[in-house]
Amino acid sequence: RRINVPRESTTELMDHAPTSEETKTGVEVEPQAAADVESATKAADATQSTMHVQSLPIRAYLDTTVVPILLDGMSALVKERPPNPVEWLAAYLIKNNPQGRPGAASPTPGGPSAA
Repeated sequence: RRINVPRESTTELMDHAPTSEETKTGVEVEPQAAADVESATKAADATQSTMHVQSLPIRAYLDTTVVPILLDGMSALVKERPPNPVEWLAAYLIKNNPQGRPGAASPTPGGPSAA
């Protein structure tokens, strides 16, 4: 199927240099709308990543989410050698939370904070 386009329209299209957003999508987008699209894309990627992590087997889940920061904390703990290593490590983990949400996890009943 062919679409007839007037010659002056094709000349205008050829003279128009696409923006980076147009190049990616092939659709002309206003700068603010492009920022909104990028923000929504990042949010969707984060959700998909979270869903992927939650579906991993136990070992892979721990290796992906906990082990890296735990190893960093334990290395720092060995260098520091504080008198209260468990509390020091807990504070280190909260301070260096890679998810960027200190205090996001609420204490569970019977957990470490229920003394």
